[in-house]
Amino acid sequence: MAEGTRAPADGGMARRLRRFQERFEPLVTRALLLGIFATGLLAQFVKPVGDALEGKAFLGGALLSLVGYVLYDQVKELSASVRVPARVLVNSSEQGTFVGESFQARKVEISFLGYTGETLYNALYHRLEDLFDNPGPTRRVTIRMLVPDFGLPMTVPSRVGTDDSPVDDPEFRMRMEGRCREYDSILSELAERLTANSRVAVECEYRLYQGIPRDKVCIFNRQQVLHGLYDLSVRMRLEHMGPEFYDPKGFRTDLNVWSREGTAAAEAAVSTWNKHFDDLWTLARIPPWRQRPAP
Repeated sequence: MAEGTRAPADGGMARRLRRFQERFEPLVTRALLLGIFATGLLAQFVKPVGDALEGKAFLGGALLSLVGYVLYDQVKELSASVRVPARVLVNSSEQGTFVGESFQARKVEISFLGYTGETLYNALYHRLEDLFDNPGPTRRVTIRMLVPDFGLPMTVPSRVGTDDSPVDDPEFRMRMEGRCREYDSILSELAERLTANSRVAVECEYRLYQGIPRDKVCIFNRQQVLHGLYDLSVRMRLEHMGPEFYDPKGFRTDLNVWSREGTAAAEAAVSTWNKHFDDLWTLARIPPWRQRPAP
């Protein structure tokens, strides 16, 4: 697999601990609630146990613990859905946190508008893999990725020419297209396996828009929007002393956070971005690697 397009490596000890917590926290919580219920019920009707606990109102506490056990999933999902971000500005490297929170819902919808989506792809790959062992409340996932149409001449990405002018470079564009094609292939294959072998139905689709990658937008469950602007002046070299290319680095982009649970202005911004993305998606072109040849 080409450099930059391989399946992401393990996230380290912190990620494993988070996965362990996500998997076993509900089980431990339910066990504690059932334990409280059983103990309270026993203390209510078995006098030695009640005397040992030195209390009287056992039945009420037992019933409350049973109610908590029954409503645990609903309360957890509601809590996740109304969580307001503590900050109004985050770095692109923190997208994984928002991905993880969005998967606490039964119906997950994640939309992306930007360059190659590499940072989001990394987070999505790991979270989708986790669904095999730990689906949680999630039952349906829809992923929409809008990336530039690299089949057209572009000013960004491009080769840096005389006097810093952008020069269209078809070979470099095809390199970026190949990266998006690889991400699409990996996520789509993972989505097919999950749909066939788990309780979660997953759909992943890439489409192409015309123009330069100026805005970076991530929309989570139509409730939260992360938006920032790429630094279009960033340059890179493929080889030492080789030509320079204008190549925005999305992982360095700072993102504003908008939430429906914030101010009225924030809620309006979320609605506007949802509509804007839906409109762009309708107008976007299906990538050539997804198009079927005419019969």
